[in-house]
Amino acid sequence: MQTTIKSPISFGGHGLHSGAPATVTVNPASAHHGIWFKRTDISLGDRLIPARWDAVNRSPLCTKLENAAGLHVSTVEHVMAALAGCGIHNALIEIDGPEVPILDGSAVQFVRGFMQRGIRVLAAPVMAFEVLKEVTVTDGEARATLAPSDTLRIDFEIDFQDAAIGHQKKTLVMNNGSFARELCDSRTFCRRADVEAMRANGLALGGTAENAVVVDGDTILTPGGLRHADEPVRHKMLDALGDLALAGAPLLGHYTGYRAGHSLTNTLLRALFATPDAVRLVKCDPLMTARLPGSGLVWDEIPQVA
Repeated sequence: MQTTIKSPISFGGHGLHSGAPATVTVNPASAHHGIWFKRTDISLGDRLIPARWDAVNRSPLCTKLENAAGLHVSTVEHVMAALAGCGIHNALIEIDGPEVPILDGSAVQFVRGFMQRGIRVLAAPVMAFEVLKEVTVTDGEARATLAPSDTLRIDFEIDFQDAAIGHQKKTLVMNNGSFARELCDSRTFCRRADVEAMRANGLALGGTAENAVVVDGDTILTPGGLRHADEPVRHKMLDALGDLALAGAPLLGHYTGYRAGHSLTNTLLRALFATPDAVRLVKCDPLMTARLPGSGLVWDEIPQVA
């Protein structure tokens, strides 16, 4: 059955790129509502922005959604991953600024907040997109693929010159609470040189070693070091789940990413929906629902972080 959160919950902090403070409040919504953002700091015009692949204004640094009126909200990938990973299908997300707060650079605070509020089951079956044909997109050496699968599986591989990151590869089936248990506390990461370059261009103004894993060659500059030895690839998988959640319904498919980022994953969704007979919308029976992200989530398995 479809779900929503039982009661509103708010999160506040600074945006990673803009540095601007914002508060985001996730509200319950009815069945078939889906996920929508609402800009509460705007008084005129269309303030609603759909959390959907065709509303993405593609960017290499984050996922930015924009409505037909040009109103946008950016860095939505972590809250979207948390919603998908908790199996929440319907929500109205109110935000009083243009960027979702980065919090600690992961999705764990969203996940713990949602689960503390509780999940309400709605009297409507879950609809999911079933991938029927393999679709691949590339950008230079980067590659992303969606192939048929009876559940959502994510394979990801990264390869960085920095010894602190290096070559990392991981595979996860995204049901049985695996997102919350394995991925949700993994933080965004970057190289110190990249941070300095972005700040010189007016970006990453809210980024610090407290909300990102910052590396310099073979050194981890972030206090406390890594939460997982392979935290960078885990975060890329977190991002991929959040970007795939913009399909508009849960996906039953096998996603493979090699050096892929936000823009390429969105390109993949666009290619999937543009390819004839590559995907179909299906009504999930109980067995199919049990294979979706969020099923089997246990509170005690959610990481506790400072």
